[in-house]
Amino acid sequence: MTTIPAEKLDKLISRWETVQGTLASGTDQETYVRLSREFAELDPIVGTINALRSAVREKAELQHLIDDPASETDMAALAEEEICLIDAKIEQLEQQLKVQLLPGDAADQKSAILEVRAGTGGEEAALFAADLFRMYQRYADTHGWKVAIISASESSTGGYKEIIANITGRGVFARLKFESGVHRVQRVPETEAQGRIHTSAATVAVLPEAEELDIKVDDKDLRIDVFRASGPGGQSVNTTDSAVRITHLPTGLVVSQQDEKSQHKNKAKAMKVLRARLYEMEREKRDAERAQDRRGQIGTGDRSQRIRTYNFPQGRVTDHRIGLTLHSLGLVLEGRGLDEIIDALITEHQASRFAAVQEEGHG
Repeated sequence: MTTIPAEKLDKLISRWETVQGTLASGTDQETYVRLSREFAELDPIVGTINALRSAVREKAELQHLIDDPASETDMAALAEEEICLIDAKIEQLEQQLKVQLLPGDAADQKSAILEVRAGTGGEEAALFAADLFRMYQRYADTHGWKVAIISASESSTGGYKEIIANITGRGVFARLKFESGVHRVQRVPETEAQGRIHTSAATVAVLPEAEELDIKVDDKDLRIDVFRASGPGGQSVNTTDSAVRITHLPTGLVVSQQDEKSQHKNKAKAMKVLRARLYEMEREKRDAERAQDRRGQIGTGDRSQRIRTYNFPQGRVTDHRIGLTLHSLGLVLEGRGLDEIIDALITEHQASRFAAVQEEGHG
């Protein structure tokens, strides 16, 4: 059976039973939330352990049948065939278990801050940024997540120069973290009389939503400026100083927020974005230290990297990191076809992490 010690697997099952029992008997809200998260992480692992142990028992019974001199020849031959299938199943379950037991990304179960910005391509890039944002909105709907716009800067044709939103739900960051990067579009703009294909781009950043206990922001490290919100062309849209600009002095990070009429609400929204960006900086720094000797990892968060191309004339989407091309552009932009890309990225990422752990083990 698997090289993972049986005692370790027994401990995991024991912990799963303890957590399940505590949740069933009732506890305070804070403990309930914490244990629910732990249970959701343990449950699929315990499912794999049980399936693996069941397969190993089945193999032992078949082997006993083969070794028994009293067994009929036909029955023993059938058992031999069955054992080949069981061996393949055991191998697959062992691999699955090893991947499940890899140290997880602590941020995976978190909600996320999604930032979409128009890149090169002027108005067409802004329209594409709006298309991408709608894709994520629809994708969130299919998963039962909530989307709340934090701030939006619209272009003159109804696109977005920049839009920032909070996507809340379980495991949002785990599903969306590989979306960070440069997204490129190839299509004929509606304003193009000659029917020529234009290429433009938008950048996407997905940051795990940071709670106060994740990242401590000291008041003395902040400079908060208030000013009057301005609309298109610079005209004032408010008669009070409700817009807020927060500068984090140690890092130089600046977040502005003016969408709300209340200064208090603008400050709260700006702090949410600032906290997420600081938390992501910490994570990237840790990941860089950890992955210094590794090459070609997916999802390093390098936002200068072109990760995906959406080709409208040919109705195809290509993810350049894993060389995956789908001829279902409409489905992807509706959000319903995005899971196929995300699943492939997660599988590739797990395989590369598993290979790196194996390498370290042999090093």
